[in-house]
Amino acid sequence: MRPENPGRMERAAAALVRGAVAVPGLRRALLWPAVARPGYWFATGCAFVWGTVLIGRHRSGHGLHIIQGLPRWAFGRGGTTIGAVYLTRDNVADRVLQHEAVHMRQWRHYGLSMPVLYLAAGFVARTNRFEVEAGLREGGYV
Repeated sequence: MRPENPGRMERAAAALVRGAVAVPGLRRALLWPAVARPGYWFATGCAFVWGTVLIGRHRSGHGLHIIQGLPRWAFGRGGTTIGAVYLTRDNVADRVLQHEAVHMRQWRHYGLSMPVLYLAAGFVARTNRFEVEAGLREGGYV
């Protein structure tokens, strides 16, 4: 699932991030666990509802709620982690789940700032800091 004009979206997200960083104390406030954690829980709840409404099969592993059997349009790439929920059709190899568990920890740290930060990092996995941190090989990018 790739947007029609990722360059524009990436630039807009990057501008938003730069603007937010310029506000004294905003980054610290957004990453404060009392702010980031509820965002993580909210995102987890939304993803869980999404996967359940689409009648995905649920199981747990690697600290994730894994909802599989979803239609391909319901998530990005081979699967998407939102909060603590990994949404996919059938991409559930152990190495992939290890990769997605790192994304879950990123969500827990960044809360609802995660989607904007991820988008600002770009769609090219090898230069996206979140994908690099999660492991390009484990994520199936190399």
